[in-house]
Amino acid sequence: MMKNAIYAIKSLFLIELWKGLAVTGKHLFQRKITVQYPEEKTPMSFRFRGLHALRRYPNGEERCIACKLCEAVCPALAIKIDSEAREDGSRRTTRYDIDLTKCIYCGFCEEACPVDAIVETREFEYFGESQADLYYTKDMLLAIGDRMEESIASDRKQDAAYR
Repeated sequence: MMKNAIYAIKSLFLIELWKGLAVTGKHLFQRKITVQYPEEKTPMSFRFRGLHALRRYPNGEERCIACKLCEAVCPALAIKIDSEAREDGSRRTTRYDIDLTKCIYCGFCEEACPVDAIVETREFEYFGESQADLYYTKDMLLAIGDRMEESIASDRKQDAAYR
């Protein structure tokens, strides 16, 4: 009986409507946060996961040891790796391809890599006009890594300091 009376009073005075208008009114006169995108950039976390890159050691040798952990852990099956042994007995990749149309940017490949060879950069402004444009090969990934090595290294330092 009491519940019915409370419901009738709330319905009569439109309590839910006034609560909604109060929320709207509270935000109506606050400063708007609008970013004029290409000209202005918002701050980005150093842990942002964007475009993939393959890294090199300071002596110029590629880091990837072809352990294929990143390929095994990828839930979307976006990474394909072929490898061969070198004269000194170590393994290196002959093929390292990532299909970005399949990739879900989960970061598992980055976490699984024992030598920090594959990383996801903060680069998010890339596109492809066809599906083939978003299929990145080893040479393309190494070029991205070379171009963004300073940013990657600083992000790694920040991450280490954060932990």
